[in-house]
Amino acid sequence: MLLNFIAFLLQINIEEKIKNAPDKDYEIGIVIGTYLPFVLLAALAYFTYYKAKNRKDLEE
Repeated sequence: MLLNFIAFLLQINIEEKIKNAPDKDYEIGIVIGTYLPFVLLAALAYFTYYKAKNRKDLEE
């Protein structure tokens, strides 16, 4: 119930923001701000996987 409420509050209508953007720079900022968290999360997941895979203390 609470998770659904939080997800509802976090919904952002990107198309509407781009349509109402005052200029191209604002549109670029919206796109970067939308995709950057996902890119950073994927990079963090890869880094964690790489470090765990190459741990020296697990080798016998």
